Amino acid sequence: MDSDVTMESIVITEFKKNALYRMDESTRMIESALDKITEVWLWKRPNQNSNSIGNLILHLCGNITQYAIASLGEIEDTRQRSKEFSTEVGYTKQELLDLLKITVQRAKEVIANSNGQQLIKTREVQGFNFSGIGVVMHVVEHYSYHTGQIAFWVKQLVNEDLKFYEGMNLNIKNKN
Repeated sequence: MDSDVTMESIVITEFKKNALYRMDESTRMIESALDKITEVWLWKRPNQNSNSIGNLILHLCGNITQYAIASLGEIEDTRQRSKEFSTEVGYTKQELLDLLKITVQRAKEVIANSNGQQLIKTREVQGFNFSGIGVVMHVVEHYSYHTGQIAFWVKQLVNEDLKFYEGMNLNIKNKN
């Protein structure tokens, strides 16, 4: 029995460690991408069916707050989703980056401090039923998805490689 409890603890710790790492990676990539654009491009939309980089960052903050901070953290959900997409001005790049970093840090603290019971508890979030693990997976996946959209839009604007993995040999083969 002790080995099962120990293995469960190890698995939970490893799951949380990797989720937090992935969140840090998305933050790093967004920060790097934002360094490449001017304030003028922050609120530009590629077309009427797409969002600006500013809207995507506000959306990430709202979604991460709703899922990780409010749901997993078991506090009131005060998200106003429509404002994430209707905002057209009012934040600078630095203000958005600061808001994102604060939101991600709060979410990471909630995830890091969550226990096994919180991770298996099922709750309703945005009309979906997820366990705490499902909530964490959603946050990481959703953050990564929109990070890719931001990177793509920045590449369109500046026509250059964002060098997310500069200095790393990504052609190294796996070792078993």
